Amino acid sequence: MSCITTVSGDIKAENLGFCQSHEHLFIAKGHSFHINPDICINDEEKSIQEARLYKKAGGDAVVDAQPIGTGRDAAALERISRESGVHIIASTGFHKLLFYPREHWIFSCSEDMLSHIFIRELTAGMYGLCDEHMPEQKTHFRAGQIKAALDSGSFTDTYRKLFLAAANAANQTGRVLMVHIEAGSDPVALAEFLGREKVNSEKIVFCHLDRAIPDLGVHKEICARKIALEYDTIARPKYHSDQRETEILLDMLKDGCENRILMGLDTTRARLKSYDGNIGLDYILNQFVPALMAAGVPQKVINKIFTDNPARIFSH
Repeated sequence: MSCITTVSGDIKAENLGFCQSHEHLFIAKGHSFHINPDICINDEEKSIQEARLYKKAGGDAVVDAQPIGTGRDAAALERISRESGVHIIASTGFHKLLFYPREHWIFSCSEDMLSHIFIRELTAGMYGLCDEHMPEQKTHFRAGQIKAALDSGSFTDTYRKLFLAAANAANQTGRVLMVHIEAGSDPVALAEFLGREKVNSEKIVFCHLDRAIPDLGVHKEICARKIALEYDTIARPKYHSDQRETEILLDMLKDGCENRILMGLDTTRARLKSYDGNIGLDYILNQFVPALMAAGVPQKVINKIFTDNPARIFSH
């Protein structure tokens, strides 16, 4: 029987419900705060309130895409889930390297050690806060996926080490490998790299192509490789309008990609209502889904994007 690992334990895949597949509900104040203060979501009560608003709107689950060592707090995510009733799929793995100080352990760890850490977090339990030291404090709250980040520019030796560790963890556990795709990067080359490492393409998710890669031909090539795309440029006018997001989705649906699409908001502090932000985790349910339906997207396709596809892709 297929199940999905949440911070509160395994659930049946069919019980996941409406799921936004790339969010952030809690990020402790750390190195990333000095890069962008909006990457600090550190008030549990406000995060619980935000999750409750989402639940009230009809949301059942979210994927929290913050990996180990960058302000992720496993215990806080479990409490937020417990108090709100929202299933949370947490992440192990790694982020863009600019989010780590030079002395961070992620640079000195070997590929084997990183792989061991990722696998342990998926199968036994995540570590507590470990931004400033090697992972030590163990919890029994397990991660449900591996997060990785493809940065712009060259595929450095450090990124190669990290991706090899993440690929091995994905192969050993059968869990999803979710990849942040940065503008200026080459997702097709990464898809080929992961293929050579024998990662199951149906358990790979590439995020942010809707804002990072303007050429929809690239999106379609990725989908043709059976890799899922997670779109989240919603209510983000600095990138493009919701109308343009809808146009991108309609184009992809016309090309037969409906089984490969996930969506979310990629929330930050500035975008969460409970932190005095201007969007809210419930925006998709209250605003964007009605707009999709008005544009002619059938309810059964919306169900695929937000319920059926997450249940299948994040299951093991």
